[in-house]
Amino acid sequence: METSRWDLPLRASTSTWEADAGRGSRLGPLTSKPKTYQGAGVSLATAESIVERLRTAAESTGARAFGGFAGLYPLDERRLLAASMDSVGSKLMLARRAGRLRWAGMDLAAHCINDVLCTGADPLFLLDYVAANHIDEAQVVELVEGAAEVCRAAGCMLIGGETAELPGIYQESELDFAGTCVGLVERDRIIDGSRCEAGDAVIGFRSSGLHTNGFSLVRSLLSDGDFDADLLLAPHTLYLEEIRQLQERTDVRGLAHVTGGGLIGNLSRVVPDGLEARIDWDAWERPRVFGWLADQGVEEVELRRVFNLGIGMCAVVPEAPADAIVIGELA
Repeated sequence: METSRWDLPLRASTSTWEADAGRGSRLGPLTSKPKTYQGAGVSLATAESIVERLRTAAESTGARAFGGFAGLYPLDERRLLAASMDSVGSKLMLARRAGRLRWAGMDLAAHCINDVLCTGADPLFLLDYVAANHIDEAQVVELVEGAAEVCRAAGCMLIGGETAELPGIYQESELDFAGTCVGLVERDRIIDGSRCEAGDAVIGFRSSGLHTNGFSLVRSLLSDGDFDADLLLAPHTLYLEEIRQLQERTDVRGLAHVTGGGLIGNLSRVVPDGLEARIDWDAWERPRVFGWLADQGVEEVELRRVFNLGIGMCAVVPEAPADAIVIGELA
């Protein structure tokens, strides 16, 4: 899936800067029909509605703070487990065509670990799930080795997983790759956005490109021929070291992993009611893949709504370090 049912913003934030959709934008062909996520078959609105309908079922089990980047489970009076589950989504289809399945394995681990980081937790371990019409051993090895590479960098154990051969469910030659990361956080070190205040700065951390979202739209723009794998499939960035270094330098009050829903949609998940994130869309240089999307007819409003646009993680802080990329503020 392109969007996890647990992983969507629970409320929309309408920034006053958001209305300035044309500033700094790149125009696509004037005669082309606008290309949208909805048109490619993925509805963010439907996915958000599903989250709300599942809330009662989840909260009936004792769960709280439903809709965060990772769920929290009280281990004892002092510590909580943080857990997140996601998949590589339809990016896998392009990764397989390009022979870059190892990169897709890296995508999975980085995506899941980043989600856990948003709670302030340290990642402990990852579990993976590979499913296909027919299991190709070499493909599974590539995926798992890619995930293991990122896990080693994060000090996170890859402790097991499941491989399922499911003819009749998956199309021939296609496969799916999902995973769950579990971390540990001290109760007094939880980052949940509750301490955010008006005037806080929003810091951005650069992405490598598209990361792991929006690929149903990307695939709708491509033919069946060759494509630039380096441009479209750059592995998802792991932000562990950047976040740890930032925590040593300032008070980190909120963290948002910019996945499906773009900057505004994901920041709204950590910004308290009554506040909004105002983004300066010209504060950073976008990777060239977003220019490619614009050239294909994806309009600026849709780019902001669906993609990370070059910022893969955001932090809300009262005072930004001098060398930080400040992309906005809370108001």
